[in-house]
Amino acid sequence: MRTLYVVTHPEATHHLEGVVGGWHDSQLTPAGIRAAVSIAQALRARIPDGAEVEVFSSDLQRTSRTAEEVAELFGVNPILDSRLREKSYGEAEGKPQEWLDRRFVPPPAVGKRMDHDEGVEGCETKAAWAQRIYAAMDDILQSSCAHQIIVTHGGSLTFVVASWIMMPIKSAGFARFRAPSGSITTLNEDDFFHNRQVVSLGDTLHLDSAQAD
Repeated sequence: MRTLYVVTHPEATHHLEGVVGGWHDSQLTPAGIRAAVSIAQALRARIPDGAEVEVFSSDLQRTSRTAEEVAELFGVNPILDSRLREKSYGEAEGKPQEWLDRRFVPPPAVGKRMDHDEGVEGCETKAAWAQRIYAAMDDILQSSCAHQIIVTHGGSLTFVVASWIMMPIKSAGFARFRAPSGSITTLNEDDFFHNRQVVSLGDTLHLDSAQAD
């Protein structure tokens, strides 16, 4: 049996500053660091002692810092992969969210949503975004490790899950799996049927302790 735990990084400075995230390399806030500790503890409680564990992470500071907290409890080093980053918003990154909102061109209700031009210079298309996440997932799943932890971003989680259930990229333009910051999504594949299940999506119960501190 294989289980994947997909973590969306907790609160980062761009959340508080009201600026566009994307590839803008924001850091965890103090509250985000406390949440990262709670995430690590929750995962440690779910995974049996002595089990082999692999930790993969986007290479941006807000995800890699989260991954460090997790990996430390399992005595492993996180594997950083830029393909697990959030969508790139090009010249909008690090600018006020309202700057992007004024220029953003939403995708059509039907048609070529994956290759849609959102009206911002350098902005990554959904197709390019999905392709790199799917490629990262293909490599991660080459391993036979039964417990894998992936630390990524709220937007990118959609394509992690879509890849897991083997949704064709051309169909993923309508997909959206919502998960709050600092959440854990659990994915499972059984050894008999090899069915791939979304066990839980965006669980945040572990954050109660971080908020209480």
